[in-house]
Amino acid sequence: MKQSHNQSIVKVIAVIILLGLPALVSGQSTKDGSMPQYLFSQFGSGTIRMKNGQAQTQVMNYNTVTEKMVFTKGDKFYDLTNTEVVDTIKIEGFKFVPVGKSFYQVLWDGKINLYIQQIGSLLPAGKAVGYGGTSQTASADYISTINLSGMQWNLKLPPDYIVVLKPVYWIRRGDEWSEFINEKQFLKLFPEKSAILKEHIKSDKVKFDKPESLVKLMKYLNSL
Repeated sequence: MKQSHNQSIVKVIAVIILLGLPALVSGQSTKDGSMPQYLFSQFGSGTIRMKNGQAQTQVMNYNTVTEKMVFTKGDKFYDLTNTEVVDTIKIEGFKFVPVGKSFYQVLWDGKINLYIQQIGSLLPAGKAVGYGGTSQTASADYISTINLSGMQWNLKLPPDYIVVLKPVYWIRRGDEWSEFINEKQFLKLFPEKSAILKEHIKSDKVKFDKPESLVKLMKYLNSL
């Protein structure tokens, strides 16, 4: 029995990864909005700033399903790895910081910081869902993957799959990170200020599903 094209791709990439070499897959245009796994509708100018002060510019986007930064060269897609040597990444004015193997977008930078972790779930269409001395940039490994069983894609999605975004917000105070997704969880993070914050949330009509609304709330919180 002949193997399918996708099965062949997966086996070739698996061999390449085991050998420790960069792998790549052919890219496809995002202009028609056919790649909803990406945070931005199109790839844009991105600057990778390393912890050693060096910087490099790439055409980039963020894959919410794999939670990887992706850059293009020609019509090929590459995941950015060795994230531990990266300080920040800016894509078209939006700032991201590495947290583990993922990247969080910076929404507010102050005494108390606010981030959003964009998590995309790949689901069958129609399924019901609820609510970095030397140049590390030059030497870092870049791997682009497609893993059918793990639902990780840098390719155009098949028509019978959709991406559902479920963002998680993060508060950082010093080295302490705390997550929340709604008002109740947010207020629990600031018990000594919960009453005044609750009143402000009500009077200012803060929407916890609107990042711009939470930015205003963080501005108020940092003023207290």
